[in-house]
Amino acid sequence: MSIMLLLFFLFTTQAVTARPSSNIPPLPALDQYSEQIAIFMINQELTEDEILHLLQKYPHIQLRKTFKYALNGFSAIGSQKSLEQLAKEEPISKLSVVNHYKVSATTYQQGDNIKIIGGEQVRGIFDKQNRRLTGKGIKIGVIDTGIDYRHEDLRKSYGGGYDVVDGDGDPMETNDVNGVNTLHGTHVAGVIAANGRMKGVAPEATILAYRALGPGGAGTTEQVIEAIDQAIDDKVDILNLSLGNNVNGPDLPLSVALNNAVDHGITAVTSSGNSGPNIWTVGTPGTASKAISVGASTPTMKIPYIEIGGERIRLEPLQGSVEWDLDRTYELKNGGIGKVEQLKNVQGKIALIERGELTFSEKVNNAKSAGAIAVIIYNNTSGPFRGNLDQTSTIPVMSMTKKEGEKLKKKIDKGVTQVKTLIIEEKDILADFSSRGPVTSTWEIKPDILAPGVAITSTVPRGYLSLQGTSMSSPHVAGACALIKQAHPEWGPEKIKAALMNYAKPLRNKEGKYYKTYEQGAGRIQLKESIEAEVLVYPASLQFGKFQFSDRIHEHEAIVTVENTTSKTKKLTFENPKQEPGINWDIPMSSLLRAGEKRDVTISMSADPKIFKKKIQDGMLTIRSDGKNIQVPYLFVLEEPDYPRVMGFDFGAGDEKGTFRYEVYLPGGADEFGIALFDVDTYQFIQFIDWKRNIDKGLIQQEISEDKLPTDGLYVAKVFARKAGQEDWIETYLQIETSRK
Repeated sequence: MSIMLLLFFLFTTQAVTARPSSNIPPLPALDQYSEQIAIFMINQELTEDEILHLLQKYPHIQLRKTFKYALNGFSAIGSQKSLEQLAKEEPISKLSVVNHYKVSATTYQQGDNIKIIGGEQVRGIFDKQNRRLTGKGIKIGVIDTGIDYRHEDLRKSYGGGYDVVDGDGDPMETNDVNGVNTLHGTHVAGVIAANGRMKGVAPEATILAYRALGPGGAGTTEQVIEAIDQAIDDKVDILNLSLGNNVNGPDLPLSVALNNAVDHGITAVTSSGNSGPNIWTVGTPGTASKAISVGASTPTMKIPYIEIGGERIRLEPLQGSVEWDLDRTYELKNGGIGKVEQLKNVQGKIALIERGELTFSEKVNNAKSAGAIAVIIYNNTSGPFRGNLDQTSTIPVMSMTKKEGEKLKKKIDKGVTQVKTLIIEEKDILADFSSRGPVTSTWEIKPDILAPGVAITSTVPRGYLSLQGTSMSSPHVAGACALIKQAHPEWGPEKIKAALMNYAKPLRNKEGKYYKTYEQGAGRIQLKESIEAEVLVYPASLQFGKFQFSDRIHEHEAIVTVENTTSKTKKLTFENPKQEPGINWDIPMSSLLRAGEKRDVTISMSADPKIFKKKIQDGMLTIRSDGKNIQVPYLFVLEEPDYPRVMGFDFGAGDEKGTFRYEVYLPGGADEFGIALFDVDTYQFIQFIDWKRNIDKGLIQQEISEDKLPTDGLYVAKVFARKAGQEDWIETYLQIETSRK
């Protein structure tokens, strides 16, 4: 039993966030195992022998791994009860049950992803050894599902690695293990350093593959941390992790391990997650302070739309659909759920079909046989969906949300059936699925940066495939970091991160307004500008923390380092941020920065509680030098902002007969927390499983005796947490099967 984690690319499944919802998610599987793997962090240096000595009094606990670099700690397996007893020993500072990772993906047509970030522009730039910037000499670790190093586009780039899953030196992608293959790691590696028919961002970089996720893309925190440990030992320059979970917390072991990798001089890059468009959805390890957390933007894409009654609706293609090339007005007909008898009047028309009961391909085949020229399938639950057809369709097949589909159905019922079809070119917008920040507890800006994550064609075993997700955005940035490192070998992780963020392009939404900094970070990367950076400002984003207002003006300070990387004097001019009622800034005066000089400067801001009332305040601090803008995003929050109070709930059998166990993550703690059970049919309240007050933030793990549970059966559980007057909850099914007669 553990909090689920995902590889952040999309296939047929839809990311689920732990936000309040009236929709009950699928039934979770019960934990059938009496043993659990856990990560233990320790507060002093211990040898493996000393750890074994510590474990001698716990004969039911077995040591699994000791970590040298990524964490000061070890992993062990044992019963939940014995693990919790071990956690009380003096050297132990924290216990965390391992999390699991799983894969999902969606295919699209190829975009101009490399070109849009400036990848083609930098091909003509040379490093200090007069070599073109191609990533040559830079080692990039890819922690993933392994890679197909026999692929013709990856043979030159592959430089070895390690298979954590099988414990050997062969990190090949899973190939037909119980009928299950993987492709994710090969796709990620190709975006970074393909060097054949297609070119990655850094085609001559060396890829070291660490297979931490096995058949089906499954793996654990323990495996990923072991891979980080090995990558640190191998002295990689850059590390890419296109994986994570939906828990917005900076203190889980994987985030700590990634921060430690940065402390060892490695530039760590990770995906932010696919749980957007809501804020507070960035997941671990995208919450790691020192890593570069990457969200997804769109390259240039031709997007199909329909227009009806003066309203435009965006369509999403299903995998296996031919290109939408309709370019005039057609009639739209309601095709029910796609049964043959519901499609008698769709000849020459577009069929609108509800999702459910039949497969997508059955619906499409029925519509095509009835003469439909295209199919639009709308969701039968809230939100969008991205699916795939069992077989390639010869007519276009698109998807839309339940809300949009039902709106169209009403128009058809009223006789409004004429729809205009059109293609609109879109680029440089934030992908809807891309997870947003801020980070709970630390109130940091995440993601840090954006890169293309939609319609990304790259290598997969035995070919090429177009996928989308922040899993695809992260390797763009890892490749960019390799080129910056080649151009500036003396720069460490903080300066590389600053170069990317200082000179990024802030993006605007479709209405022309800039996205919030906690949605896009500094913006979409501009590789040439980052490589040619002459002035760096770091840290590259500013967190003024959480304001606890009394009746007096509150003031916070931030210190940044400004560095002139050239041999010429530079003039710096700090511009006042956009005026906000109740906010006052103390910004440094214009000054000269001598050649090679770096200097700390203080930036102060104060807020008047009588005037300023927003819960989150963000923006960009702009510094001008030689006509160029250096952007530094900033953020502060007021008292207790609207973050999710509860996430990551799981429930299963306990370690001892007659017990059950749950775990849940509370990002900010809770004034009140509980798990309430309701009748699945009537929604009548049955009882509380647990109820507590004044709970600290972090992961809660609690064992419950079955005599405190109701009679066996299926229930609706409402897991709620209340903090500072705000309540959030998760609704799910719980199947209770006790040992009682």
